[in-house]
Amino acid sequence: MDDHPDPGDPTLDAGQLLSAYAQGCFPMADGPTGEVSWYRPDPRGIIPLDGFRVPKSLRRRVRSGRFGITLDRCFDRVIRECAQPRSEENGTWMTDSLREVYLDLHHLGFAHSVEAWLGHELVGGLYGVTLGSAFFGESMFSRPGSGGTDASKVCLVHLVEQLRARGASLLDAQFVNPHLLQFGALEVPDRVYASMLGRALGDATRLEGPWME
Repeated sequence: MDDHPDPGDPTLDAGQLLSAYAQGCFPMADGPTGEVSWYRPDPRGIIPLDGFRVPKSLRRRVRSGRFGITLDRCFDRVIRECAQPRSEENGTWMTDSLREVYLDLHHLGFAHSVEAWLGHELVGGLYGVTLGSAFFGESMFSRPGSGGTDASKVCLVHLVEQLRARGASLLDAQFVNPHLLQFGALEVPDRVYASMLGRALGDATRLEGPWME
């Protein structure tokens, strides 16, 4: 969006990025070119915290305790894993300079990660940004070949538990896809999203600060 700073600009800082999120915008790089643009999709994907659904098979996986779950233990590793290209054609939506700004947000307490472990091996995770009582989900990953089948889904279940416990009101998923539909994700018009975001930003509940247990 033209009225926001260029995310590829090395002068972009954490404050500018938070300002964009507060306006409902987020940055994303084009894989083949590496050019980064701002997005505010309409309709917007959200996951209602009071309507979150966990499929039975996943519920069993969570209860099995197969994965060790941590919070904010290795944000840098999670964001690097999430930024890995999904294919040679698509590339990544992340740049080195943009990743550094997210790391700054993490150090300031405005970005968080949930990690899944098998022993000492990181096999899944997700990360996002917080403002007020809103959590803006950015990306997730898992390593099925390393035993991490469903690891990112288990992380999402734990994320929702954390958000509920901390009084969150909005879980922004950006876009809805078949993977998220099983959890109750839905699309809302931009005007509805703007109202939800405004209430979340004005909420006394705050999700900032370290989540590490």
